[in-house]
Amino acid sequence: MDYLAKKNELKSLKEDLKCAYDGIKPDVLRNKVAELEAEQNADGFWNDVQNAQKVSKEISQIKAKLERFEKLLGELDDAVEIVDIVELEASEEEDLALQKTVERLQGQVEKLTLETLLSGKYDGLNAILTLHAGAGGTEAQDWCDMLYRMYSRYVERTGWKLVELDFLAGDEAGIKSVTFRVEGDNAYGYLKAEKGVHRLVRISPFDSQARRHTSFASLEVMPEIIDDSEIEIRPEDLKVDTYRSSGAGGQHVNKTESAIRITHLPTGIIVACQNERSQIQNREVAMQMLRSKLIEKKEREREEEAAAISGKLKKIEWGSQIRSYVFCPYTMVKDHRTAYETGNVQGVMDGDLDAFIDEYLKLSIAE
Repeated sequence: MDYLAKKNELKSLKEDLKCAYDGIKPDVLRNKVAELEAEQNADGFWNDVQNAQKVSKEISQIKAKLERFEKLLGELDDAVEIVDIVELEASEEEDLALQKTVERLQGQVEKLTLETLLSGKYDGLNAILTLHAGAGGTEAQDWCDMLYRMYSRYVERTGWKLVELDFLAGDEAGIKSVTFRVEGDNAYGYLKAEKGVHRLVRISPFDSQARRHTSFASLEVMPEIIDDSEIEIRPEDLKVDTYRSSGAGGQHVNKTESAIRITHLPTGIIVACQNERSQIQNREVAMQMLRSKLIEKKEREREEEAAAISGKLKKIEWGSQIRSYVFCPYTMVKDHRTAYETGNVQGVMDGDLDAFIDEYLKLSIAE
């Protein structure tokens, strides 16, 4: 092993990370934390619970961001010292362990550097996702179910939290549609990469003649907007329907008309929530979803206008096909926007989406 080259590689990684660290302006962030903590310690701070929660969350997010950088910078320093120790040992086993350490640190630096580039207005927020089965009955509904499992596994692997908001089961199997919230730092910033149509090619388990089928499901991704001042929603523009919850759940399911469906008449946007314990809670969540959809629509229109002005032939509508998952006659998952592909279909279906999301974000930033 070329130990000097390993040292230089680690030092180069540290320089890249330090550059990204300087880019987030750590001194400014520390001053911001000091201001927020002073606000937190003021008399009457907890009288406004909603604002108190917002401030506390912002403090913890800033501290966590600074800590991730500082911890990784320290690990890189330690790794440089480890190179000297391994060089003295001259052991094949130690060389292999060092190589794995360098690869791990390289991946972490790349991911953290990429995270600093998530500078969109809503990138730091939670995300609300809705999966819809395409045409094709049971086959498409089963594919929708498979995608829901895939994203559930991804959320779990990432250390985020998934909260199901609305669920409509398939006629025989699978899911017609499901809406869920993903809670975590930069959840929307990352998951917006998944917005679009996902295509499956496989031998259908529902076809007695074992023929190959193509199925589609669409994924809609929105930021979770909490701030009421972002957009105005007039009561007269809303049509509110109540109905009995139909999904699996607690005692409230199928007992009372606690589920809520809201239609925004000017845009035709429909949102629904049935998984909270009361009609009031379901209405609050549904209104939050509606606000998010309206803002996402506004942002999409702004992006389309900017793309038209600049002459970019970039598809940004949520309905464009983004990825194909091929189970037969060969195995491959390919993203049509970045051309990134892998033959490890099972790994992807188990939630290994990092490479796809990272490649898309790199492409978006480059553009």
